[in-house]
Amino acid sequence: MPFRTVKDIDVKGRRVFLRADLNVPIKEGVIKDATRITETLATLRFLLDGGASVVLCSHLGRPAGTGFEPEFSMAPVAAHLKGLGLDVRLASGVVGEAVEAEASALKPGQVLLLENLRFDKGETKNKPEFAQALARLADTYVDDAFGASHRAHASVSGMVPFMPAGRAVAGFLMEKELKALGKVMTDPEKPLLAVMGGSKVSDKIDIIRHFFGKADAILIGGAMTFTFLKAQGLPIGRSLCEDDKLDLAKALLAEAAAAGTRLVLPSDHVVADAISAEAECDITQDAGVPDGKMGLDIGPETVATYAEEIRKARTLLWNGPMGVFEIDAFASGTLTIAEEMADAADKGAFVVVGGGDSVSAANKAGVTRRMSHVSTGGGASLEFLSGMDLPGVAALH
Repeated sequence: MPFRTVKDIDVKGRRVFLRADLNVPIKEGVIKDATRITETLATLRFLLDGGASVVLCSHLGRPAGTGFEPEFSMAPVAAHLKGLGLDVRLASGVVGEAVEAEASALKPGQVLLLENLRFDKGETKNKPEFAQALARLADTYVDDAFGASHRAHASVSGMVPFMPAGRAVAGFLMEKELKALGKVMTDPEKPLLAVMGGSKVSDKIDIIRHFFGKADAILIGGAMTFTFLKAQGLPIGRSLCEDDKLDLAKALLAEAAAAGTRLVLPSDHVVADAISAEAECDITQDAGVPDGKMGLDIGPETVATYAEEIRKARTLLWNGPMGVFEIDAFASGTLTIAEEMADAADKGAFVVVGGGDSVSAANKAGVTRRMSHVSTGGGASLEFLSGMDLPGVAALH
C-alpha cells in the first residue's frame, strides 16, 4: 500500500501533531527503558530541524480515563527529552482552550508534550469531539506510533479526517515498520520461512493461516506445539494444551498440507516435572512426552532440524519463543534459534523479529542488532502479519 512520509511534505513554519509511542516503563518517576523514546527521535529531530514546531503526544499505561493521575503523567518523558537538549514543555492537559493557547505559542524548534492521552476517555472511545479537539492543536499530522496503529483511537485514526487534506503522513519509525513487514507479506525472496512460538494456537491462528501458501515452511515451537501433537494422538504428559482447540489444530495441519506449506513440529523436547530452575531435565526420544512430565523447550534433534531450515531460507519471520526461555534450563532452543536467525541475517537473508517475547529472547541472546528488522509493534505487528487492516495505517492512505 502506498503511503507518504515526512520527507514528502514541507514542514517549515508548520505546527505538527506527532503521535508517537512513548509508552515507556516508569517506576517511582524513573524511566526504566527509554527505547521507545529513542526510536521516535529521528522523526522528532527531522521535524524540528525542518523548521516545524511539534505537539508531541502518546498514551502511557492504563489510567482510568477520568482525568489526571500523577503516576501516569508524561512528566518523566518531558524531563528525559529535556535532558537530550530538546526545547520541551509539558502541556497543562490533553485538550482544551489552555492547551490550544500553549500550542499556539510554540515557536519553530519547540515541542509541547501533551499529558497522557488516556486521561480522557475520548481517546480510547474515539469520540469525534475529542478527535476534533486534538486536530485543532496543529495543521499537520505525523504518525510514528506503529505500536498503537491497530487501535481505532482518536489520536491514531479519528483525528486524521479533521486535518487539512494531504497533511497526514508517516514518521520514520512507522515507515520502517511498514516497509519491513510489507516485504515479508508481499515481496519476500524465497524460500520464505516463519518460525512461530508461544503458548497458544488461538493467539497465532490468524498469522499461521495467513502464511499458508506463502511460506515454504512454518516451524512450530513453544507450548502450542502440544495442542498440535495431542491432535495427532501423541502423548503430551502434563504439557500445556488447549483441549478446546484440538479440532482447530487438526484443521490447520490439513490446510497447510493443502496449501503446500510444510507445518513442522518438534521431534523431541526438553521436559521436566516442574517449571523451575531446580527441576531435573530430560530429553525425550521422540515427539511424545512421558506421563508426569511437561515439555518446556525444543530438544536437540529439533534444534538441528530447525537450524537447517533457517539456513536454507532467504526471508524469515520469527514470532514467539520455543520454550520457557526466561529460565536458563529451558532457554537453549530459543537462544539457538535466535543465533541461527542472526547468522542468516549476517549472510544476507532478510530476517524480521516480531512480538515482545521474541524481542526479549533476541536481547537475551545478544543478537538483536544483527537482525534485519526488530519490530516495536507487538500486537500491531501480529495483526498486520495476519493480514488485518490497521486503523492507524489505513488513515494515512
